[in-house]
Amino acid sequence: MFIVHDYYVAVLFCVITMLCWGSWANTQKLANKTWRFELFYWDYVIGILLFSIISAFTLGSIGSEGRGFMQDLSQADSANIGSALIGGIVFNAANILLSAAISIAGMSVAFPVGVGIALVLGVVINYINTPVGNSTLLFAGVGLIVVAIIINAWAYKLKSGGTQSKASGKGVILSVIAGILMAFFYRFIAASMDIENFVSPQAGKMTPYTAVFIFSVGIFLSNLLFNTILIKKPIEGEPTSYAAYFSGKLSTRLTGVLGGMIWGLGNSLNLIAAGKAGPAISYGLGQGATLIAALWGVFIWKEFKNSPVNVNGKLAMMFALFVVGLALIIVAGE
Repeated sequence: MFIVHDYYVAVLFCVITMLCWGSWANTQKLANKTWRFELFYWDYVIGILLFSIISAFTLGSIGSEGRGFMQDLSQADSANIGSALIGGIVFNAANILLSAAISIAGMSVAFPVGVGIALVLGVVINYINTPVGNSTLLFAGVGLIVVAIIINAWAYKLKSGGTQSKASGKGVILSVIAGILMAFFYRFIAASMDIENFVSPQAGKMTPYTAVFIFSVGIFLSNLLFNTILIKKPIEGEPTSYAAYFSGKLSTRLTGVLGGMIWGLGNSLNLIAAGKAGPAISYGLGQGATLIAALWGVFIWKEFKNSPVNVNGKLAMMFALFVVGLALIIVAGE
């Protein structure tokens, strides 16, 4: 299988993760013009599972180092398979709530709040379990990102004139719950792998490619329950149905699959990088997706259009703090 041995290659992979995790929601924004997010989300999940299979039989099965995908899958023990499955279930619960928040409050609000909280809590959780990197620089970077999240919330309040609609308030609440849940999923996947040795992993532990596949299966299986509930009892709007899902246009369906594959690419590269950078730094950099999503929301989707001048200043400050915070996280791993 393909293994990363250089720290800066690992950082590059994490930067690509950041771009992928911060950009997949654009496909939801595109599909939402004619397609309910509950229906979009099924195609998104299919895209994640599809990419995990492609990754497993390509990068996960080539080269002379480590175990190939099929060999690795056959020797994985039930505890590690269960851990990766739980990671998928936890992630799916969090991501469905985040997707709902995006449809209500927009990318430039849902991502900084939801994924920002996930970044902070996730870095702490992963560092406690696998303390790799300079803790002072790492948590200084996380601290700056916390300040950036607070400033983003402040800018959103100013944009709404200090009064939020009931729907917008619900979007922020959903983002907070999604962020707390999302902080925990990565730990379950990391626990199923031998993070310290991808070349000769422990018996029973999985390589990143196998862990990503099992994780994706967990997302898919849990979606049978979670998304079916949302289709019948949506957070916002009228109920829809599976009949509506299967009657959707192919182009719209493929938009969702593309979104899932973009997220899946970022997830695979992030876990491959974790063997060299460590889970805390790898996860923290990947969740810099908050910055990318906010950029999309502000400059492409114009979610803060016609806001007061003081709001634009707050947004500029938020972006600056995010960039410095992410830089400190990168340096922390050297």
